[in-house]
Amino acid sequence: MASKLWASRAASYFRISLFHRGFATVIKDFKYADSHEWVKVDGSSATVGITDHAQDHLGDVVYVELPEVGASVTQGASFGAVESVKATSDINSPISGKVVEVNEELNNSPGLVNASPYENGWIIKVEMDNSVELKSLMDSDQYSKFCEEEDAKH
Repeated sequence: MASKLWASRAASYFRISLFHRGFATVIKDFKYADSHEWVKVDGSSATVGITDHAQDHLGDVVYVELPEVGASVTQGASFGAVESVKATSDINSPISGKVVEVNEELNNSPGLVNASPYENGWIIKVEMDNSVELKSLMDSDQYSKFCEEEDAKH
């Protein structure tokens, strides 16, 4: 385990990807934004995070800027940021609403975004204002194709 951690840190230092995968996991029942955030809907509540594809491109996440509980988020607007060894990227909200919970675990373990982007690495939970906004997001098949096309451009 220690050697894997050392290798990962060395790879980060030299800006190489040691564990690059040619694919990214998508979850069938989630919705996806073209800015690489996902939404898991449960009634009028939604859990939001960044996708496996996004975390893979970012590299090791070292810090996640979280909004305050009670803050309003707007579809397409930034509500926080993810800082990795490679870059800092805004996190855009795929839906509008009020933040009802933030993943406090990310304050001490930001790497959860890398290790478990769809489960333990979630970022916020939102009480949605307008579920119609979900129609403008991609399903898993559309998002997979979007990622393939985006990667082919690079």
